[in-house]
Formats: sequence, C-alpha cells, structure tokens
Amino acid sequence: MKQRLILLMAAAVPLSAALVPMAANAVTRDSGQVAATTCAAVPVSAPSGTTVEAVKAVANAGGTVTFPAAPPLHPIKETLTDVPAWCDITVTVTHPGANDHVNIKVSLPRDPERWTGRFQATGGSAYLAGDFGSPLVAAVKAGYVAAATDAGVGTNPIDVSGWAITPAGKVNSPLLENFASRSLHDMAVIGKDVAKQFYGSPVTYSYWNGCSTGGRQGYKEAQDNPTDFDGILAKAPAINWDRFAVATLWSQAVFNEEKVAPTQCELEAFNTAAVKACDTLDGVKDGIIDNPQDCHWDARRLAGAKVVCDGKEITISNATADAVRKIWAGPVSPTGKKLWYGPNKGASLAALAAPGAPFFVADSWVKYFVTQNPSFDTTKLTYKSFDQIFRASQKQFNDIIGTDDPNLSAFAKAGGKLLSWHGQTDELVPTQGTVDYREQVKRTLGGNKRVDDFYRLFLLPGVNHCGGGTGPQPTDDLGALVNWVEKGQAPDTLAAANPDGSVTRNVCRYPMVARYTGHGDPASAANYRCVTA
Repeated sequence: MKQRLILLMAAAVPLSAALVPMAANAVTRDSGQVAATTCAAVPVSAPSGTTVEAVKAVANAGGTVTFPAAPPLHPIKETLTDVPAWCDITVTVTHPGANDHVNIKVSLPRDPERWTGRFQATGGSAYLAGDFGSPLVAAVKAGYVAAATDAGVGTNPIDVSGWAITPAGKVNSPLLENFASRSLHDMAVIGKDVAKQFYGSPVTYSYWNGCSTGGRQGYKEAQDNPTDFDGILAKAPAINWDRFAVATLWSQAVFNEEKVAPTQCELEAFNTAAVKACDTLDGVKDGIIDNPQDCHWDARRLAGAKVVCDGKEITISNATADAVRKIWAGPVSPTGKKLWYGPNKGASLAALAAPGAPFFVADSWVKYFVTQNPSFDTTKLTYKSFDQIFRASQKQFNDIIGTDDPNLSAFAKAGGKLLSWHGQTDELVPTQGTVDYREQVKRTLGGNKRVDDFYRLFLLPGVNHCGGGTGPQPTDDLGALVNWVEKGQAPDTLAAANPDGSVTRNVCRYPMVARYTGHGDPASAANYRCVTA
C-alpha cells in the first residue's frame, strides 16, 4: 500500500505516473527518427540573482522510449511510442551565497515542425521538485517544449536527510527556498529562453502542469510570479504545507491519547459503513460519497459492531470508534480549537491513520524542518506536543512554503488561468484545505463570479490523490486548460470517465455539484445537471 501511495504523490502528465529521474543508459530507444534541428548547447539568460554554471545538450533519437520498472516508485515499466526525436538541454545554475547547484532540464522536439509553440513546466512529488523522466518525454510527444527542475535538492522524493539540515544543525534555508519557490521562477524563465534560442522564435503559450507537490508549485507561481504562465493546471495541491504536513500526523496523537491501535481492517470498516450510509445522498447508488461534507454519519455508531479481519472476528470498541471520529473531524488544540482538516469520509485511512506508521512527508517535515531533530519520534505525539509542533510549523514556515496567499489579483490581471482539481477521496492531502483556500480567494476578490473568470476548482467524487479510486477520472484536464487559455472556452465542467468508458461524468465547477436528473442511465454524464450545493 505504501508503495502505491508514494507513486501517487506525482508530477503530472496524464500519460504516465511519476518517475524518478534516471541515467540516460536506463532508457531504451528504438525506431529513431532523423532530427531536423542540431542538438547543441545554447546561450542562456538567467533571472536576476541566478548565475549559469553549465549548459549541456544530449540528443535523443525518439521512436519507442521505455522507462524500466524501478520500485518502489515505479513498479511497472513505462513505454511511450511514436516519440519524435528530441534534445535534452540541462542548465545548471547557482545563487550566489546559497552554495547550491540547481539542474533545470529542458526537453525540445528536434524537428521545429513538431513544436506547437507551447511550453510546459512539469512539477514534482513529495520532496522531489521535478521529474526528469517520462513527464518530459510525454510532453515532447504532445508537441511541447518541457522543463523540470531538481531545485538543487536532488532526486529522492522521500529522503531529505542529505539537504534539509546544515552541518550546524539548522534548516538549510537556501535549499528550502529553492524547493518552495525560487527554482520555479528560474525554470520558467530559463525554459522559455532555451526554447527561443533553440528555435529562433519565442514561446507562444506557457503552461504549468503538476500534482501534489506539483500542484502546490503551480499555486505558488500564480501567487508569486503571476506572469510566468498563461495557464496553470494544479491537481491535488499540497498548499497550506506548513499546516497539512503536520495535520496528517494527528492520528498518531489520537491513537496515543485514546490508547488504541486499530488494524487497517478495522479502519476500513468505518469507511465501508460511511459509504453505505451516505452513498445515495446524491440520488444515485454507486458506492461513492459524492459530497463528503453532506455525510454526517457518526463513527461512534459502529461501536459494538463485529468485523472479520484475517479470519478473526473483532468487536469495534467505543475507544476505536471515537478515535476515528476525531481523525475525520481533524486536529484540534487541547482547548478544542479547530486547527486543520481531516480526511474526508470515504478516503482510505491506510496512509494517514496507521498506528506507529506516520505519513512519510509529514514525518520528515517535523523531524528535519520543524524540530531540526532527525531522531524525533512522531509516533509518540500527544495532544499537547502535536499542538506545539503545529503552531511552530505555522510560525516558522508559513511565509516560506505555506502557499496560501489568497490575493491572486495580479495573476488575474495578467490574464492567467488556474484550473485546479482535487479528489474527494484524497488519502494524503485533505481536500477541504483546497476548498478553504478557494473560499479565501472568493472573500479577497469579491465573489465567485469574479474568481471564476480566472480560477476554477473541481472536486472529483471518488477520486484519490492525483488519481485512482472508484470514481470517474479526468480525461483531458490539460486540454480543458488549453482551450480556456487559447480559445476563451472557460470550463463549466470537467469531463471524467472510468477506465473502460462505461461510466462518464461531467464534474461541475465549485461550488456547484452534479445531480442526477432522475431520468436515463445514471452511468451517463448526459443525465446529470449542475446545481448549487
């Protein structure tokens, strides 16, 4: 289960899951095509405060490109066919005084006729700032110049021990700044400049495409560098990082204080019961809670129920039921003040609510950044210590990586478009954090109508973190953004379908929801209408 959850903390091209950057000789290529453009290093203009250290170019033949399985992140082989010949130009930069070395990889179709004039910056996952593997190649196949950055922190999405803390035992502020924000603007400026130098003509439209960490990065660009991108696709965004990255440890404190350690089988029983109770609130029985905020089923109602786990019958205790209720409700202070959101009912509790097995992103955040103590044991949290760490994280890091500035007026004025979606069964990043941000933007800018002109959010029933789950999946989210930017076709709905196309939905823009008309096949999107929630 952990391997799958890590995989879903992914950067973002729909054609593939996240891939760890790998050596060139780990990629096989055949059926190569003849290139029309020489693959060579080009002169690069860097943003102010950034110095170019090196520029290297590598030619790639194209054709069929295979990325071998590389567990745990890449349990299956990835293969892309009909890829045009392309050039990888890697620009290494540094920021004087930061003692850093940041690699920005730009992938370009070698035949100018295969370039659409579009630029696509791709995002990272967990503690990986950018994926140098299949997202870039998939974007090239689609006619983009594509870029990714390692932010100078390396290529491991899980282990931050090599960069988070200085030898003096303090947070490595320059590298954290790179990871949080600085590398994103560098990549946008350098990526577009490389395209211009390579083809002799400028980028026509620029896009951001990312999920999870990549989604957070997209929001950060809209907030801090509103002219970098014409369109931003930000999925399951890990915004409110200083809060969500601690809030997802709340279950550890709850289990310790309530003195329970439920099995995954017991935890799953609560979700099964919640779905059974709330499935038909939207008028359709499909095994999905359409809007978890409408589901008021109380976990304590399962107390005393018997479930069979690994062949053994277990009676759900009152304490376990109350613990799940508190996890769903989200963290509170010792005095009962709400601190943040919990996972939605219907979202798997396997990642965030495993006794003694904290979510790795949150665990590393608290150890290496908040406490600067790699030996700190997050499995021993209490209500009091959780509250202290939550507040310390917010105080120290909100300005650096909170990514929650609701004033998007500069982005709107620049003509930018932000299309964002979040699964209602996201098991890693609480969906309501994204809703909270959207509400803040509405209050700041004066209502839904003004916000909808440039920022639209879609909440996808039954969809997990960055995809997966029992609900219909987005079918062409990037295409919807491109149509909005280039044709002015603002998306009222986001098309979604299950893998074989037998179930379709048009997911309505927030705060609207899709409701069955009561007529026709409930598996067809044509029989639903958007209504006010």
